Amino acid sequence: MSTKAVILHSGGLDSTTCLLLALEKGREIISLGIDYGQKSRAELEYAIKLCDRFNVSRKVLNVSWDKPNRTIPKDRKINEIGKDVSTAFLPGRNALFLVLGCAEAAGIGASEVWIGINSIDYSGYPDCRPEFLEQFKKMMQLAIPKGPKIIAPLISLTKPEIAKEAYRLGIRQGDTWSCYRPKTTENGFVPCGKCDACILHKYAWENITK
Repeated sequence: MSTKAVILHSGGLDSTTCLLLALEKGREIISLGIDYGQKSRAELEYAIKLCDRFNVSRKVLNVSWDKPNRTIPKDRKINEIGKDVSTAFLPGRNALFLVLGCAEAAGIGASEVWIGINSIDYSGYPDCRPEFLEQFKKMMQLAIPKGPKIIAPLISLTKPEIAKEAYRLGIRQGDTWSCYRPKTTENGFVPCGKCDACILHKYAWENITK
């Protein structure tokens, strides 16, 4: 009997790589999206396309969240992105996602929750760091006794290392969505090419063989 797993899946490079790693390990997976009123609606569309492509069940939870507005940095260099907490950091987002993922897993009898956080190139996001994840796991042991195991397979990988894994698993540069400031055109959503997410995405694929 295969292990059932909930994958927190936004449609971006990290979460999609995470999803495909779980598939590779033979998990019976559910792609879980969170619609919390994010401006980057394109990520939800990309996630649906990816689930259709890889024949994965998709579920989206709708959260009414009067979240604070954030300033999205642009045109930063790679070595500037992780120096301080980013102004794009949305306080509590990953904690919220993990709580919902664990609650969903408990409800459907899934024994694992997978999340694609990584701290090497995203150190400007406190909720992508190993110390956050370890403390969250301890809290969830009290919140959901004998609850799902939380797995973060990318946490120690660089973005190029993640892109390399994604490539091995069948993903190419344009298959996922990572932009924070999408442009709407006649042909749909187009990445801005200037926000941290776009810069890291480009950096990941350009350095995939290094």
